[in-house]
Amino acid sequence: MSESVHTVATLPTERQAGCPFDPPAELLDARRHGPISRCTHPGGKPGWLITGYDLVRSVLADPRFSSRKELMNVVDFELPPAPPGEFLLMDDPQHRRYRQPLAGKFTVRRMRLLTERIEQITADCLDAMEKTGPPTDLVTAFAKPIPTIVICELLGVPYEDRGSFQEQIDTFMGGATSDEELIAAYTATQEYLARLVAAKRANPTDDVLSELTDSDLTDEELKGISLILLAAGFDTTANMLSLGTFALLQNPGQLAALRADPAITDGAVEELLRYLSVAKTFMRTALEDVEVGGQTIEAGTTVVLSYNTANRDPERFADPHVLDLSRQDTGGHLAFSHGIHQCLGQQLARVEMRVAFRALLDRFPTLRLAVPAEEVGLRPETADIYGVKSLPVTWDREGA
Repeated sequence: MSESVHTVATLPTERQAGCPFDPPAELLDARRHGPISRCTHPGGKPGWLITGYDLVRSVLADPRFSSRKELMNVVDFELPPAPPGEFLLMDDPQHRRYRQPLAGKFTVRRMRLLTERIEQITADCLDAMEKTGPPTDLVTAFAKPIPTIVICELLGVPYEDRGSFQEQIDTFMGGATSDEELIAAYTATQEYLARLVAAKRANPTDDVLSELTDSDLTDEELKGISLILLAAGFDTTANMLSLGTFALLQNPGQLAALRADPAITDGAVEELLRYLSVAKTFMRTALEDVEVGGQTIEAGTTVVLSYNTANRDPERFADPHVLDLSRQDTGGHLAFSHGIHQCLGQQLARVEMRVAFRALLDRFPTLRLAVPAEEVGLRPETADIYGVKSLPVTWDREGA
């Protein structure tokens, strides 16, 4: 049976030129052959690739699959365990120890209470854009500052440190730097967070990190938790704002519909999340032999879960490759994952996107690309989070 299974060449595969919003063609082709394929990991180890919605979701909910970093069987050397606090790469009960104290701080109600502050931050960014442009780079003027300021305020990062912090996160999340540069940026961020944790413990202020110092979590654990929250809270939303704007500008009919009817904004955000899936893949390792989609995944084998093809699965979403802001079947998309590792900050991200997209389109009714679409620089597939490097835009000045 195994001989008939579709096989994908070494991952990751590149996106097709001219199709910046679609998953790599090789992954879409794999989905057409079935929801599960064989693959080879970058380090040469054999593994499995799951591209179908139902199977991705079932593996994410299956405790027989592990998220532990040291079990990822993808390279020809042993990976160390995740540092204390970096709970994305841990299983329960370790994962629960770090996630549980945070759960009550990112609820729907608490995130909605931030709406007014996010509106002010967004308005300030748009004021600055209007004053200095056109043209401008939407990534640096709009997409990055909004989530950076919001998550830094939530965690209590001092204003004067935000620029260097954002630069370091950019370096180790961008997927386009050398190993030496990546390690240097990661180390610098860890050292900064160690100092920040010590400062909060000595002089608590009104923020999430200070609240966490009043728990049994150690300084090392708080440093790791802070790194996860800051990196995730900044990079994913920044790339959704920039890539989402790019997608809207390339789909003028959908853009016009969103401009005309603010009531569809919430649904539009969910559709952009499904359509773009910037957090494109995650991995799990089988703890025992598990049958998935008619194939036996042997214990110790690592599986790549393709969120972007799962969110384009024709058996789950009608016309999946069409951006349709009026779509009614976006519920259950996997842009924020599923199971115990479902994104903790998803409600914050939703509030930020609803506010920011609406305000951007209202402020600049003639917003458009300032360069041909094919000149927009995209992140490489080696980046954990997909997106654009820069997005030059322009608009007509009022009265011009």
